Amino acid sequence: MNPGPDSPQQDPAAASAEPDAAVPSVRPRRGPSWPVLVGVALVVMLLVRGFLLQSFYVPSGSMEPTIQPGDRILVNKLVSGDALHRGDVVVFDGTTTFAAADLTPRRSSGLLGRVLGGAASAVGVDLGEQDFVKRIIGLPGDHVVCCDTQGRITINGTAVQEPYIMSGDKPSDLTFDITVPAGRLWVMGDHRSDSADSRAHLGDPGGGTVRLSDVVGRAAATYWPLSRIGGFDTPAVLADIPRAVTK
Repeated sequence: MNPGPDSPQQDPAAASAEPDAAVPSVRPRRGPSWPVLVGVALVVMLLVRGFLLQSFYVPSGSMEPTIQPGDRILVNKLVSGDALHRGDVVVFDGTTTFAAADLTPRRSSGLLGRVLGGAASAVGVDLGEQDFVKRIIGLPGDHVVCCDTQGRITINGTAVQEPYIMSGDKPSDLTFDITVPAGRLWVMGDHRSDSADSRAHLGDPGGGTVRLSDVVGRAAATYWPLSRIGGFDTPAVLADIPRAVTK
């Protein structure tokens, strides 16, 4: 019998549809939370700081004009020991070899200085440690003398013209004659009249030389202020001098 006009009609599509079933909801995939990201960033920063690069603030003028007071420099910690060359600018721990004079860097005083110092330390700017920045003049075995008849330093008998030292300075006002012991370095600041370097410690154990094992790394570049961004070249006048012949 045919249905009447008032009889409900079945939708063909509905007839073929399956009964209602629960559809699982799909939640959007979330990335790691911000504390995790911060933790990862800190770990990466500590690894970089511990093994690759380290930042230093230089308050003194002992390395002028190469490094100015207030400069912030990056130090390559992968370059040390036998990989160092005569003429390299290096940062080293002077705890066992140098006195507190001409300390680089220094801790800021006062509440603001302590707050800024803590923030700087968190991003790798070391403040208040027994670290110094100088240029390598003599490698292990080198015979370094000041001065010849023209006032120049000689290394293994070769007189050196030093274009990097502070304008108006002499190579040295203090005379010295030293053969650098094995495993040690003879270092000097570029601002010779304002640098307490190896010359100032001739009477100390080691004769003013610095242990290779105390070298933190080689200065790679100035990164602040922005107007002074740039790397440090190793002067050919020093690097090209032949090594001393040891017997």
